[in-house]
Amino acid sequence: MTTMAELLREEQLHEEKDLVRGLKNRHIQMIAIGGAIGVGLFLGSARAIQAAGPALLLSYALVGIMIFFIMRALGELLLYRPVAGSFATYAEEFIAPWAGFFTGWSYWFMWVVTGMAEITAVAVYVNYWFPDVPHWIPALITLGILYGVNLIAVGVFGEVEFWFAIIKVVTIIALIAIGLVVILFGFGELGQTASFSNLWAHGGFAPMGVVGVILSLQVVAFAFLGVELVGVTAGEAENPQKVLPSAINAVVWRILIFYIGALVVIMALVPWNQLDPKQSPFVLVFDRIGIPAAGGIINFVVITAAASSCNSGIFSTGRMLYTLAQFGQAPRFLGKVNAGHVPAVGVTVSAAVMLIGVLLNYVVPERVFVWVISVATVGALWTWAMILIAHMGYRKAVAEGRAQPSPFRMPGSPVTNWISLAFIVLVTCFLALDADTRIALIVGPIWFAILAIGYRLTKSREPALA
Repeated sequence: MTTMAELLREEQLHEEKDLVRGLKNRHIQMIAIGGAIGVGLFLGSARAIQAAGPALLLSYALVGIMIFFIMRALGELLLYRPVAGSFATYAEEFIAPWAGFFTGWSYWFMWVVTGMAEITAVAVYVNYWFPDVPHWIPALITLGILYGVNLIAVGVFGEVEFWFAIIKVVTIIALIAIGLVVILFGFGELGQTASFSNLWAHGGFAPMGVVGVILSLQVVAFAFLGVELVGVTAGEAENPQKVLPSAINAVVWRILIFYIGALVVIMALVPWNQLDPKQSPFVLVFDRIGIPAAGGIINFVVITAAASSCNSGIFSTGRMLYTLAQFGQAPRFLGKVNAGHVPAVGVTVSAAVMLIGVLLNYVVPERVFVWVISVATVGALWTWAMILIAHMGYRKAVAEGRAQPSPFRMPGSPVTNWISLAFIVLVTCFLALDADTRIALIVGPIWFAILAIGYRLTKSREPALA
């Protein structure tokens, strides 16, 4: 009988042989940034602003604090054992084998449906330039290109993700810099009405009250989906002990600058009640400032943001299937790597399932995005909860001498673990308040029931590494 400790050691040895540490420091830093900036900010923020008004800043701050503690918990675990299986491996080791199974497959499911959402977003925004092109065509082309990128080598994925992230970062910095010039110096026509007082002059700072803040939390949670992706890169990072702590610590200022900073400038430039929930606030602001082809510029940025997220989804799902195969919790062939040391079979299977998104774009293009982001949010909340619980299990193992202490510790544990877990439970409950997100609470239990059946079927199998 193979013990858990032996299985984990063998998994790490297999991973060191199969995978290549080809992700450089700049790749990891930009993957971490790219994970925190996506379509949720460029598009979803408009809907969230209408739900909460300027008090949306509180929602981002609250979720941002929770994300900080989740990432610090993950960081402590990553420096203890930097493997591609990340939180699935930690759930396996410090909670129970079923938790590793549920977490690995739920994270796979989360990114598969997110990938569907992102290729849907690409299709929608390609229609800005080519309105007569059916949605399924750009969705299929995008998926095909990104699948090819992920098959070559991990360094190619890192390079593509690096440039995708650069585009997003430059756009947000440009918005903040130009916006501050307009606000402070009254530049242009928009400068005559732009003022920080717009944050409280139109019905108060919280015109929708506490309810508005509550209703915006699930949209904000989806916006942060992907920050944990840096954990999946651990098995292929060149110098995880040095790179991962700096990337994780930077989450705080990313949230402050890229989310809260951008939203403060947007709502100071244009009163919140003049923003169209169906239009990107970035497009509206750039257009009113007078930047030529503002709509086209932001359209391009949104397409790259969506493609970036799908690219990350293909990467992470391939690694998660690889890890599940090592534990005997997925078919063994999913653990095979190609000549470029990429888990090609897992990548191929994940991309093939994402083709369902292409089909949905053909059948029900109007409803796809809302459906899949709601379901993906449940997967993210589960993953974040498992990180926090596994971290408490790790701390207990360290105290009992069963695990080595990590040099990168989460502050305030276990109190901060429990507070963050309570917040995750509240956000999950709030999904029921919105008709558009309620579907997640229907699909979620069905998914976990399927996982329970799957776990029972795999429980008697010997681990792939044994």
